[in-house]
Amino acid sequence: MGSEGPPAAITTVHVTGFKKFHGVSENPTETIVNNLAEYMKKKGLPKGLVLGSCNILETAGQEALVPLYQTLQSAITARDSDSQSSSSNKIIWLHLGVNSGATRFAIEKQAVNEATFRCPDEMGWKPQRVPIIPSDGPISHIRTTSLPVEDITKALAKKGYDVMTSDDAGRFVCNYVYYHSLRFAEQNETKSLFVHVPLFFTINEETQMHFVASLLEVLSSIC
Repeated sequence: MGSEGPPAAITTVHVTGFKKFHGVSENPTETIVNNLAEYMKKKGLPKGLVLGSCNILETAGQEALVPLYQTLQSAITARDSDSQSSSSNKIIWLHLGVNSGATRFAIEKQAVNEATFRCPDEMGWKPQRVPIIPSDGPISHIRTTSLPVEDITKALAKKGYDVMTSDDAGRFVCNYVYYHSLRFAEQNETKSLFVHVPLFFTINEETQMHFVASLLEVLSSIC
């Protein structure tokens, strides 16, 4: 018997969405993430890609940090406990959030170290010009994803989606979670990406499900 060579590299994508919050009674990302595993089972996953956990996060900052880090850590624990895991295998955290005023999808390039909430989060916290990670320095400090955002956006646009690259994830919970996730990714040699989606009223559920499936396909081919 000849040598079979090293196992093919696997990319595991873990996905999060958010619950409803002030002004958004139905968060499309909660629906997308809750239905994604079943949707991808029917559609079929791209070669070399595994859909990991699908979690719904509280739309909250400081008070929701413990469950957020438990969620992020779960992927590392699973990776480190798998004796068959190849060092070339990748973990990507894909965070989905809604921008209720958007008319297109937005691939977020970065997050900024500033929490300035326009309204209280679901736990009642309303910070103003507070650093998300004080040890990172000023509120102007930026963390950037290591994923090729421009290439991802171009690939999705080629598939016919109305999608843009964004360098402003806001200053609310989406930016707050993304900043923590980018820091965690840097510390644990994983990758993180945040994508803003519109309301279902603007782009319907079926199109948005198809978009996320296409995004997974792009991530498997580019990353």
